[in-house]
Amino acid sequence: MQQSSRISTRPALRSSRPSSARQRDKAARIGELLDQLYPAPPIPLQHGDPFTLLVAVVLSAQTTDKKVNQVTPQLFAAAATPEALAALPVARIQSLIRQIGLAPQKARALQGLSRQLVEQHGSRVPDSFEALYELPGVGRKTANVVLSQAFGRPAFAVDTHIQRLAARWGLSRAKNADQTERDLCRLFPEQRWNRLHLQMIYFGREHCPALYHDLAACPICAWAASKRRIAEELRKNRRPRRG
Repeated sequence: MQQSSRISTRPALRSSRPSSARQRDKAARIGELLDQLYPAPPIPLQHGDPFTLLVAVVLSAQTTDKKVNQVTPQLFAAAATPEALAALPVARIQSLIRQIGLAPQKARALQGLSRQLVEQHGSRVPDSFEALYELPGVGRKTANVVLSQAFGRPAFAVDTHIQRLAARWGLSRAKNADQTERDLCRLFPEQRWNRLHLQMIYFGREHCPALYHDLAACPICAWAASKRRIAEELRKNRRPRRG
């Protein structure tokens, strides 16, 4: 999904508010628990190099990693390099990823970013945020994932799931993922960012789902969430489920 506007420098983020000592203590405790649960979290998207990781992350928007991992083998069998993917017609790319949500937009983005890599970056995935952010279909989260997981650069990729956990745990009151990223970066040391991104993803899947979650029984929400937040989500859980 090519974005309508791009800028050449990393966009500044505003923190929703300064972090408190209580938040910092809470963040430290959360980090310790996540280290115990997930000492070496694997990258959930199957890939073989920075380019195939970039493609997989672009495909993962608004769909599951499981679905992406089902689609990418056939896509990479047809085109596993920027040159090969740039040469494929958009219709062919779309047919290979048709099971993925927003396949038409993503097919155009994949061809566009592949061509840009060939023409501007010598067919290599750049290792800077600014250059990644300029690629079609690449937003802030995707750029941060590639930086951290492909190149080991400190970056905190925040999606809607991590934003939900940060809000439940009282680590951020931000209304969007970008501001949540800034809040979390202020609370956690830089050397933790890459690992913490993955740890929060796995914790959310296994212990802290979006819907019908009992915060009082959650290993982190039970003590990190406010009483008001626990009560609010309990009321939501009591609403009749749509059949």
